[in-house]
Amino acid sequence: MPLLDRRRVTLAALAGLLVLFAASAAHPDGLRKALRNEDEGRRLERENAELEQAVARLRREVRALRGDPAAIERAAREDLGYVRPGEIIYKLEDEGGR
Repeated sequence: MPLLDRRRVTLAALAGLLVLFAASAAHPDGLRKALRNEDEGRRLERENAELEQAVARLRREVRALRGDPAAIERAAREDLGYVRPGEIIYKLEDEGGR
């Protein structure tokens, strides 16, 4: 095949690829959807990592509540508002909380 014919075939192939790429970029189910899916995948990966950290934190808390009296007392005080007899509770509010 002569050199000129190879160049024409190469240019025609490149032009065809360019047209296909442009069509894919313009079509709603093409490149734009793929990019949105990538963004959504990254967002879900971040959310999954945050949830895994929360699960690990809750597992540590469960272990502590099963065998650590100090952890049980802390939970009763913080979550249920329990106080010991004779204790005085002072509640302080933020200036923005008025």
